[in-house]
Amino acid sequence: MPLPIFTSRLQSSSSSSSSSSRSYLPRPKPRIDPTLTLIPGLSNDVARLILSFIPYPHIPRLKSTSKSWYAFLSSKTLISLRNNQNNNNNLSHLLCIFPQDPSISPPFLFDPITLSWRSLPLMPCNPHVYGLCNFVAVAVGSDLYVLGGSAFDTRSYPLDRPLPSASVFRYSFVKSEWERLAPMIYPRGSFACGVIGGERRIVVAGGGSRHSLFGAAGSRMSSVEEYDVERDEWRERDELPRFRAGCVGFVVEREFWVMGGYGGSRTVSGVLPVDEYCKDAAVMKLEGGEGWRLVGDMWGEGESAKKGKIVAVGSVFFMLDRDLVLRYEVGLNRWVMETSVPKKGPFDKPVGFVEVNGELHVMILLDGYNLGDTRYTRQRSNAGWLMIHVYDLKKKCWRSVVAKPPFNHQLDFRTTVMCTIRL
Repeated sequence: MPLPIFTSRLQSSSSSSSSSSRSYLPRPKPRIDPTLTLIPGLSNDVARLILSFIPYPHIPRLKSTSKSWYAFLSSKTLISLRNNQNNNNNLSHLLCIFPQDPSISPPFLFDPITLSWRSLPLMPCNPHVYGLCNFVAVAVGSDLYVLGGSAFDTRSYPLDRPLPSASVFRYSFVKSEWERLAPMIYPRGSFACGVIGGERRIVVAGGGSRHSLFGAAGSRMSSVEEYDVERDEWRERDELPRFRAGCVGFVVEREFWVMGGYGGSRTVSGVLPVDEYCKDAAVMKLEGGEGWRLVGDMWGEGESAKKGKIVAVGSVFFMLDRDLVLRYEVGLNRWVMETSVPKKGPFDKPVGFVEVNGELHVMILLDGYNLGDTRYTRQRSNAGWLMIHVYDLKKKCWRSVVAKPPFNHQLDFRTTVMCTIRL
């Protein structure tokens, strides 16, 4: 087939400007042509089912295989097939990592099984707001939600005072785009958040205006709200028994648990502000309207309170305190020793702690770590290497993997936001 011949000639400034403006218009989304064959020798229905089992982070690299693959892998049909399987065994448990403000640094999807990465589009940018942190990211079905946070606003005075945000954004993997949703009733950052998956509701509690750049500063709050995903509406619920920020939330057996965080602050020698860590938890029944009940001090007499990161695996809570993993015994109202992390990395820096597919993942950044293989030395970047220790709760054993992050900078797990999603 002869190639078309293009003639180059000068055009008027008006035509060139119009063509340049058209080049920035978004490209139309591809449509599936039923006449195109995905896999020769197979019907398209069977071929689509086979392609739907591809690990989700690998999909962008396979789009260039053919026009038919590009059309199918860019369509809504792919997500529908992955979610409509009877047992959903083909859904990948992925980790969504927000290294910085998602409006200036793209979030990434990470598959702990294949150690593959995929970047997501930037969140819509507000030209007056910058430095967003302390937000919460959660997944509801195949949608990703980013709620609240603390940021600086150029329209406020003084400019160096952080303000809480009430903004809510949703990224649809079916539409492959971000959209702005109804804002929360009260702006907040560093708050507890839980998902009532079956009913597609999100509940948030506590929080404040503290920014990652300012220690033991900012406001605290006790308000609680619930979001209806279908109606795009927020409604107030019973407030927390006291002010609490920097906390985490989990929905367990029709109850919303709020744990950790700080309720107030004090000063050392009248100068240095220090947080007062919350040693108890608050629990609210999601049905019945009985309000909140307090769970007393989780540490015994003379035992120092831990301030590690907390995650939930089903109805069991775990806390990471340096290289120790503690398990919360509900009947005893105490944290007990579960295991210790293999000493294959430094614990003097913040580490990541998250649950993926019913397993505990401890993520440690190894800056300048030598893997003993010279072929990796050329590939090192400022992001370093990521050591991931995975704890199998059933077998009570650890395994370790090393991944290469695609970032151009090192992860700071003090401000990095992570959540899990199944795609």
